[in-house]
Amino acid sequence: MLILSPGATTLEQLETVYRQGVGVRLSDDCRAPVEAAQAIVARAAAGGVAVYGVNTGFGKLASVKIAPGDTARLQRNLILSHCCGVGEALDVATTRLMMVLKLLSLGRGASGVRWTVIAAIEALLARGVTPVVPSQGSVGASGDLAPLAHMTAVLIGEGEAWLEGQRISGAQALERAGIAPIVLGPKEGLALINGTQFSTALALVGLFDAWRLARAALVTGCLSTDAIMGSTAPLQPAIHSLRGHRGQIEVAATMRALMDGSVIRDSHREGDTRVQDPYCIRCQPQVLGAAVDLLRFAATTLETEANAVTDNPLVTAEGIYSGGNFHAEPVAFAADIIALALAEIGAIAQRRVALMVDPTLSHDLPPFLTPAPGLNSGYMIAEVTTAALMSENKHLATPCSTDSTPTSANQEDHVSMAAHGARRLQRMVANLAGILGVEALCAAQGIEYRAPLTTAPRLDSVVGAIRSQVPPLAEDRYLAPEIERAAQMVRQDALADAAELAFAL
Repeated sequence: MLILSPGATTLEQLETVYRQGVGVRLSDDCRAPVEAAQAIVARAAAGGVAVYGVNTGFGKLASVKIAPGDTARLQRNLILSHCCGVGEALDVATTRLMMVLKLLSLGRGASGVRWTVIAAIEALLARGVTPVVPSQGSVGASGDLAPLAHMTAVLIGEGEAWLEGQRISGAQALERAGIAPIVLGPKEGLALINGTQFSTALALVGLFDAWRLARAALVTGCLSTDAIMGSTAPLQPAIHSLRGHRGQIEVAATMRALMDGSVIRDSHREGDTRVQDPYCIRCQPQVLGAAVDLLRFAATTLETEANAVTDNPLVTAEGIYSGGNFHAEPVAFAADIIALALAEIGAIAQRRVALMVDPTLSHDLPPFLTPAPGLNSGYMIAEVTTAALMSENKHLATPCSTDSTPTSANQEDHVSMAAHGARRLQRMVANLAGILGVEALCAAQGIEYRAPLTTAPRLDSVVGAIRSQVPPLAEDRYLAPEIERAAQMVRQDALADAAELAFAL
């Protein structure tokens, strides 16, 4: 069980939630402010003054006053009417992360919900009840309305949920798990569906996976450099300190450490007729370092957003205020930034693959890394696959945040598009993992062709890890499962682990 403090939860804790599926509850310290805010809402609901979201309609219907006896029905209707999502269901791990983010937002004590609501979400997490949340239907303002409505529907005994691998009705899931459905009080439905938690969860998952891939790219880039007998002179510290970018400096330092002790490198320090390597080798610190800096910038934004209160209206000691914290523009920007980093890591990695299979550029490696070219095609089409994946990611990296369309009778006339901006990151992650997986296979093959010369000890451990999953390519065979295994090694951080890589977000 992980105990989280709203306003102070870290990315490391959130990644643990995502990857390990742990139970979560909020720190007891947040209960008093939650209950204080709820008392303010209760007084407003009992009064005669119209307060948006408490005793009025929503959006364009905010001018409609709701009678005190209808406030519970108002909140229930809000949830049911907003369950309009379509498309594939969000995976369980990301849905649970979204639920935790909603807990963190409610736990700040500015949403006006009862502690009962928080306890109900905690119970779903603890007992393995995961709402079925369609992945399409949000434009990222006024919050992720449709996805969060599907999450909330299960709390009131509606919708659908996953439980023990079965997709069943929300009512059945609650009954089997021994959880009573809740009746929503004033503002509670609105507090649950207003907010950026769907978009933020998807963006966080994209960030967590992108960082693993950046770590893998550090390793595969070093393997490729040794495979083509590239120079380490461009890694000299003075070059990078003169420019000053943190990511570039750290990538160069890490590459120097990974390649330390390479006999292959030492063998061509003297007498090499090549003056400079192509940019995909020489400029790795500049490109991957810039991507690392982008990912860190996005991480700062998303950690802030994960701890933010993003529903509306907000409850303070001074009163109940209607604002726009539900607008997910920061998340949309972060998702676009992550997409740019993924695309560029893949673009330069693909060029390294192309370098290794081209006998005119690979410094005497056999064509397409096969010992019998002509009879065998080797990694010829594997390289073509990386080109396809690279190009697809370039298209997917087109910004989503620059798009907007008016909705809800022009009341919500500028929206962020953060939801699909973040959702597309998983497709990009899969594509980049494929590129890096192929690079790992080609680089391992290339390094083995340099025998009896050997690579650096840490890189040799990586080659060993690759060979534990995929044997050398002596003659043509069915490659698709091997590419998938290599891509999985990338996604599981196995290459970085084999290299004993310490490179943290």
